[in-house]
Amino acid sequence: MEINQITDKIIGCAIEVHKALGPGLLESAYEECLDFELRNAGFFTQRQVAVPVVYKDIKLECGYRIDILVDNKKVVIELKTVDFFSPVHEAQILTYLKFSRKEIGLLINFNVKLLKDGIRRYRM
Repeated sequence: MEINQITDKIIGCAIEVHKALGPGLLESAYEECLDFELRNAGFFTQRQVAVPVVYKDIKLECGYRIDILVDNKKVVIELKTVDFFSPVHEAQILTYLKFSRKEIGLLINFNVKLLKDGIRRYRM
């Protein structure tokens, strides 16, 4: 499956979750439900995947975690339940992409009226 098809299906799953639950829940609830939808759609997922920071020859286990990795680690999903995205959210997803060596990231904010307004796609 092409990467655009993968991200389109992921976004469809996220919309399904948002339609059922709406805004206002904790991030962990959306993570659990989105993971369920993704697996039902046939994706292989991993949750709370550690992302070490590599500096020169040092590998630092700093506690950074990707919310969901999809389809054999092709797509990084970072979930939020915030009033609006801030520059730190963009920096976070870009950092996760860099250190995990993945090309595509989706930043999804479930705390919006229409989920399409809470989705951003990033490419390294």
